[in-house]
Amino acid sequence: MALNSRHKGKRGELEIAAILKEHGFDDARRGQQYAGGGDSPDVVGVPGVHLEVKRVEALALYPAYFQACRDAAPENTPVVVHRKNGTPKHPLPWLAILSLDDYLLMVRELIAAREFQELL
Repeated sequence: MALNSRHKGKRGELEIAAILKEHGFDDARRGQQYAGGGDSPDVVGVPGVHLEVKRVEALALYPAYFQACRDAAPENTPVVVHRKNGTPKHPLPWLAILSLDDYLLMVRELIAAREFQELL
């Protein structure tokens, strides 16, 4: 991997960790990429989620998703977070990519949590 690609990847991971902290995930930080294997996400700090960060112009979607699935611990939901370059005038958003089954499970859990809160 070229040095520039590694630096871009590191910047993307730091950016995601900062965004997560802004959203209340205070423990978010870069993972231990050198550890490899098992559950070594690019960014840690979201319980139950394995984050694979990809900062590339042309994402190979399925290989990235399969990497997240392969690297995630069995109890974690694999999620690919991706952003390609934009311009300062037109920044592009980060996108989260996960299976439809995992997305629907999260939506059902969110709805159940809101319904529970209404009962209180």
